[in-house]
Amino acid sequence: MAFARKRFGQHFLHDPATIGRILEAIDAQPGEALVEIGPGRGALTSRLFEAAGALDAIEIDRDLAAALRGAWAARPSFVLHEADALQFDFAALAAERGQPLRVVGNLPYNISTPLLFHLLRAPAALRDLHVMLQKEVIDRICAQPGTGEYGRLTVMLAPWIEAEPLFDVGPGAFRPPPRVWSAVARLRVRREPAFAVDERFGRLVAAAFSQRRKTLRNALRALVDAAAIERCGIDPGARPETLAPAQFGALARLVASS
Repeated sequence: MAFARKRFGQHFLHDPATIGRILEAIDAQPGEALVEIGPGRGALTSRLFEAAGALDAIEIDRDLAAALRGAWAARPSFVLHEADALQFDFAALAAERGQPLRVVGNLPYNISTPLLFHLLRAPAALRDLHVMLQKEVIDRICAQPGTGEYGRLTVMLAPWIEAEPLFDVGPGAFRPPPRVWSAVARLRVRREPAFAVDERFGRLVAAAFSQRRKTLRNALRALVDAAAIERCGIDPGARPETLAPAQFGALARLVASS
């Protein structure tokens, strides 16, 4: 049995009740293009395969990959990609499968945010994501304006996904148990962004949330003046956590045009 490796942030899911809830939420159907990131010891793998009749799995750990390869050698519709998900070409896989991908993963906490951004570089290649992450990260992804969890991650993902928190998972569901709670969320990927996203969007959002206690007038001083903020129908004295994601989009377009 492969041991969990700290450098990969591995915590192997083993709790049958949690596994059942995840599978029920995914509701995989025959013929769908399912992709499992980090199958680990295969807690979800066989059930996903049975539901869809095929599965692509991405595993970076060569020992785990070797075990999976041996166990699944007789199943040609199971395709193992021994690769780093942060470098994987999901758009190419979707083109090969002839349809958008349904991605499933108990994602390592240490790469969860960059992996989400990597996935969403090709939104047309994705149908949805069912992900288990640190509960704090799920709370931030699904947060509403005006709450303490709302911030840069929420706003940066908002153009591309519709996030739905599903349920929390305690440390005891994993081996070894992590020191924090986890949570599962469904991220539906939009075919078109919820609002126009300008190339300055990321820079503006980062500046706005660099110091949460600052007003927009002060946080965005280097990018746009108070009068311009007012022309967007936004109070320059407001704090960034009170704005909806689309308002950040409007501000970014204003910066680009000025």
